[in-house]
Amino acid sequence: MKADSAQNQQETKQYKVFPILFAMLLSGFIGLFGETALNVALTPLMGLLEVGPTTIQWLTTGYLLVLGILVPVSGMLLQWFTTRQLFTTSLIFSIAGTFVAALAPSFEILLVARVLQAVGTALLLPLMFNTILVIFPIEKRGAAMGLIGLVIMFAPASGPSISGLILANLSWHWIFWISLPFFIISLVCGLLFLPNISKLTKPKIDVLSIILSTLGFGGIVYGFSSAGGHGETGGGWTSPVVVATLVIGVLSLLLFSIRQLRMKQPMMDLRAFRYPMFTIGLILIFISMMMMLSSMLILPMYLQQGMAVTALTAGLVLLPGSLLNGFLSPIMGRLFDKFGPKWLVIIGMAIVSVVLFLYTGIEATTSLGMIITLHVFMMVGISMIMMPAQTNGLNQLPPEFYPHGTAIMNTLQQVSGAIGTAVAVSILSAGQTRFLSSVANPETPENQLAGFTSGVQNAFVFALVLAVIGLITSLFVKRVKVGAQAGQQGPMH
Repeated sequence: MKADSAQNQQETKQYKVFPILFAMLLSGFIGLFGETALNVALTPLMGLLEVGPTTIQWLTTGYLLVLGILVPVSGMLLQWFTTRQLFTTSLIFSIAGTFVAALAPSFEILLVARVLQAVGTALLLPLMFNTILVIFPIEKRGAAMGLIGLVIMFAPASGPSISGLILANLSWHWIFWISLPFFIISLVCGLLFLPNISKLTKPKIDVLSIILSTLGFGGIVYGFSSAGGHGETGGGWTSPVVVATLVIGVLSLLLFSIRQLRMKQPMMDLRAFRYPMFTIGLILIFISMMMMLSSMLILPMYLQQGMAVTALTAGLVLLPGSLLNGFLSPIMGRLFDKFGPKWLVIIGMAIVSVVLFLYTGIEATTSLGMIITLHVFMMVGISMIMMPAQTNGLNQLPPEFYPHGTAIMNTLQQVSGAIGTAVAVSILSAGQTRFLSSVANPETPENQLAGFTSGVQNAFVFALVLAVIGLITSLFVKRVKVGAQAGQQGPMH
């Protein structure tokens, strides 16, 4: 890391790269760990806090909703406030939310705590990307973005396993007590070493853009989350609330996009889409996040309901793949710096496609060893896609587009998670219903299991279709020439 900072360009020589990265990555890891850590605890929390499944789901939906609303605004915030101001504010929200959650006596207070935590994470994610783009020269970014990849992929994936271990031995409050000291260490480290690195342009604040963005992204995240909630938590696609929020969301996004393209100083500069590698990178990330998050929801459900393993076992089955994905991300970053993105992305998409094809034949008799092996290969494939696509896309943008590019990328990651999981669960439910309506005795345990298996297989067919679209898209990836001013480096006219 010291060698990296020594070789940096002149304008980046003064940055103490290691402590800056440490503060950002540690707080980012704990923030994203918190996004999924409560998933395993939702069922016991219903009894402890005396609420039903529809209500308890708000601990996850509320968190995603805040991210969906705040992350799009982050591009503007990065141009209005200094790096230190945003980092400190983000950590104060995260620490306050975690402390309140650790003490929370009731559901209402725990929900407020989750919202505070989500504000902290929403401010931190784009700041983390933007900082990397500024302090690292273009030829070293792959390795640095690989470390961010480690955090973004491994933290949410490890959440259920780590919290499962905590719940097996301690109360749910300890999920938050254990997180608290890490946030405090990050804050201290950031205050000591993090300089102000972003250029403040202070663009005019357009209130209508903020309202349209909030209604647009918030409506889509809420609509999909509500439609896709399984069991009693889902309103279903025909629910008036779901239809209304999705219609409002889509119309608001359309108006938001038109407004951004007409403004001299847009809140989120959609002209970044003129850069072809940025757009292709976004499509690949969107597809990868949908595949990964839908699989991470469907697989544990099938392991617990179809194969009758415990929540902790289900978490541990997914752990080797998630661990390997995290550790491979920095390695893929170095390979990207050396060889470029094209073959990494194509091979990664091919591996994921094969795995998802094999998952479409999953049955209750499939061995846990087989599921672990397939999951490991899938996560290896995703690590080959995500970081190279992300870095190559952002590398093509001129520096003035960095805040907008990171805001667009982080927003789409949040939205893709909500869409992917909702569609996957809906396909699962529809497949299950269709199977049970075709058999004589739908109530028998054998038919219930067969129906559930059929639904799960259909959900993996959906993921496989996404993978094939991703594989075709990956054929168009080209390496962005460092320092080139023309050709694929420039925007599409």
